[in-house]
Amino acid sequence: QGAVKRQALYACSTCTPPGAEPAGICLACSYECHGTHRLFELYTKRNFRCDCGNSKFKNLQCKLFPEKSKVNSGNKYNDNFYGLYCTCKRPYPDPEDEIPDEMIQCIVCEDWFHGRHLGAVPPESGDFHEMVCQACMNHCHFLWAYASQLAGKEIPPLTKASSLEDEGIVLKVEESEEQKKEIKKESGVEHQDTKEEKQSEQFNEPSTSSGSESLNTYGYCSKFLQKFLVENAETTSEFSFTKSEEPVCKLKELQSKPFVKKDTATFWPSNWRSKLCACEDCLKMYSELEVQFLTDECDTVLAYENKGTSDQETERRDPLMDTLNSMNRVQQVELICEYNDLKTELTDYLRRFADEGTVVKREDIQHFFEEFQSRKRRRTNRMQYYCS
Repeated sequence: QGAVKRQALYACSTCTPPGAEPAGICLACSYECHGTHRLFELYTKRNFRCDCGNSKFKNLQCKLFPEKSKVNSGNKYNDNFYGLYCTCKRPYPDPEDEIPDEMIQCIVCEDWFHGRHLGAVPPESGDFHEMVCQACMNHCHFLWAYASQLAGKEIPPLTKASSLEDEGIVLKVEESEEQKKEIKKESGVEHQDTKEEKQSEQFNEPSTSSGSESLNTYGYCSKFLQKFLVENAETTSEFSFTKSEEPVCKLKELQSKPFVKKDTATFWPSNWRSKLCACEDCLKMYSELEVQFLTDECDTVLAYENKGTSDQETERRDPLMDTLNSMNRVQQVELICEYNDLKTELTDYLRRFADEGTVVKREDIQHFFEEFQSRKRRRTNRMQYYCS
């Protein structure tokens, strides 16, 4: 399938011992091609293509896909592929380490670290979604500006008011000294004819008032707001708020405020990636630093696990029950009888292998089903025992 967005990987120390080139294999190849070998579990890695059987494996050919590229240039490797983790470069589990400690994966370099080797104590409640290690914080220096606002804190859900501000929708009405005087005049300080004259000058339209009571302060403000919106509204069929033409860079705003850089790892809440700026300059910076995945919510390990859970729930659906629901009653009875016969005969057939301690081979299974189909044909030649 090429480079898979995220998948579980293994490293084979039997085929690629220390000193050899690092290589990673997929879950399927760990069963089919390396079943009797010594493997290191690497957990999940992003954008990786299985190396099994390529030029890194001199005496091994992949049983699933023999024709493979010699080298997967897009793959990234680290000490994990030799069974070593963290800054201490120790195996996991470590037989010489008696200190109980949790291993946490950095979401940038995807190495695993002991909690005590992060330079910062993980939150006691474990209430964090992702971790960025010390080295990656130095590499992704821009994250320090976000860390002062997001790291170690739970981000509250967006409210209606804050969402408008995030989208850059701004509406400001500033009153000049002359306008303030006009509002005071509207409160009844000056005479009717003076108020009408000032309003006519302000809006460049003739006064429509007669000897009746003039517009009050509310009426004046309404007219002023309407005039402001008309002058500043976008040329659409309906009046709307205007968005700034140039998107505001969130990173520059945060960098303009004081923040502290530390030589430690950082811990981030669940929705922190959505808060990263996605302006053109920032996207270019992510690409240069090779961390474009930080803007992808589906890149997280949690998203990968949730997808696996969803797929498992789909697979748990009983295909027999789905088939039965599409049949009439007679067909349902026949299918259930055939299913029970198959289950009984297959159980008896496999029990013989278990009693003798022999391995069931593919040829044995094929032979069983050939015999079962033959017996089934003999049974169906009998007289029909139901009304069609």
